[in-house]
Amino acid sequence: MQLHFSPSMRSITISSSSNGFVDLMKIKVAARHISYRTLFHTILILAFLLPFVFILTAVVTLEGVNKCSSFDCLGRRLGPKLLGRGDNSGQRLVKDFYKVLNQVSTEEIPDGLKLPESFSQLVSEMRNKKYSTKEFALIMKGMMERSEREIRESKFSELMNKHFAASSIPKGIHCLSLRLTDEYSSNAHARRQLPSPELLPMLSNNSYYHFIVSTDNILAASVVVTSAVQSFLKPEKIVFHVITDKKTYAGMHSWFALNPVSRAIVEVKGVHQFDWLTRENVPVLEAVENHNSIRNYYHGNHIAGANLSEITPRIFASKLQARSPKYISLLNHLRIYLPELFPNLDKVVFLDDDIVVQRDLSPLWEIDLGGKVNGAVETCKGDDEWVMSKRFRNYFNFSHPLIAKNLNPDECAWAYGMNIFDLRAWRRTNIRSTYHAWLKENLKSNLTMWKLGTLPPALIAFKGHVQAIDPYWHMLGLGYQNNTKIENVQKAAVIHYNGQSKPWLQIGFEHLRPFWSKYVSYSNEFISNCHILE
Repeated sequence: MQLHFSPSMRSITISSSSNGFVDLMKIKVAARHISYRTLFHTILILAFLLPFVFILTAVVTLEGVNKCSSFDCLGRRLGPKLLGRGDNSGQRLVKDFYKVLNQVSTEEIPDGLKLPESFSQLVSEMRNKKYSTKEFALIMKGMMERSEREIRESKFSELMNKHFAASSIPKGIHCLSLRLTDEYSSNAHARRQLPSPELLPMLSNNSYYHFIVSTDNILAASVVVTSAVQSFLKPEKIVFHVITDKKTYAGMHSWFALNPVSRAIVEVKGVHQFDWLTRENVPVLEAVENHNSIRNYYHGNHIAGANLSEITPRIFASKLQARSPKYISLLNHLRIYLPELFPNLDKVVFLDDDIVVQRDLSPLWEIDLGGKVNGAVETCKGDDEWVMSKRFRNYFNFSHPLIAKNLNPDECAWAYGMNIFDLRAWRRTNIRSTYHAWLKENLKSNLTMWKLGTLPPALIAFKGHVQAIDPYWHMLGLGYQNNTKIENVQKAAVIHYNGQSKPWLQIGFEHLRPFWSKYVSYSNEFISNCHILE
């Protein structure tokens, strides 16, 4: 940039050469007298502004704009940019791309379209084949749909594998049962009477706290009993009635005979030892166990007939859980016969085998059930939106006319697993006959009224006979979601590993397992030799 002053100081010429062309600016000074200070300041301002003008000129040139030989041309081209009103070619490009995407979204992927296997391959093909916008959009759609299918298939495969793992018997637990059964046949001490003869009257003494556990899992039963005894303020007042099936009886008896629980009373009894459990008294359960379609439903192909393209993994997981073979086991239905199996008892607490007791449960006997039969925690209220959001609509098919006529889909459900049963009040009801009647109806309808285990018929049979108790007494969900808050687990009186991820399985949640495993005696000879959870 050059400044030229006329000899008379009447004019000033400013010139600059950029990219081969010359810009000139000539300033004429008025004839009247102006001070040198004013002139000097004017020159400084122009010297400061002009470099920016030339820089903008270079930018425009680099962007491919036609050369401008005057400030007027430059102003017309730079003005909109400086004012934020540049051309909208970029916006038009985006709109055109959106238009193509909308068009492609309704089109099917051509059968002959070969999709890249990776992003790097896509980039390479874009360089070589010069895809049009529509071709690119179709390829991206095809790749995304393929990825979605693979992810869904992988998720369903994971759920199936988890279902099989949950339904199987771990090697260590099977080993424990076999070794203890062998011990029962060879060791007289393992066959000793439980409880000892002098304690037999306590089995029907209603001043004691009577617990009932029905299970064929020896290890799980030992944890339930041990955790309850260690948590009780007066363990000498506890009586445990452990009921098991015929094949597990010898091993279960051996365990509690060889590992007596300090101060507490434990009775082990097989279903074959109850005189009341005859075919005449439980005809429906025999039908459930022997019905071919029922057995196929629980033991057959769980994928057949399922439209995986129209079902979410979460719903599929619930359906798999409903098809657990344990739901057709007599042990799982025994709780409906408690008044007949224990005719001399007034009040009992029934515990599932996948729970852990963390507090003294003696206050449960002081809860006023208001003449109701079943004290249970409701599962439609609570902070956990998954675990504590269960209503009748979650268990029943309300498109079935009998269900729609007799039940309310918004009625709150309650939980099995830790229940207070007033057996005296129960004996004055028709709960058992109602349970049997609805089981028969569901069998007639080919399981179209409900699918999930033993709770749905119990929800109907106990309708009007349930007293809600504080959720503190029974925390659910530790077996099917891993985001359970540890602080909530620590506060609960009873924690329940309901779901597939039982703590004795490898698929159990590692951060929740210690609340259960701390009651396992790993130093015990039989447990250590069977390498349980190693």
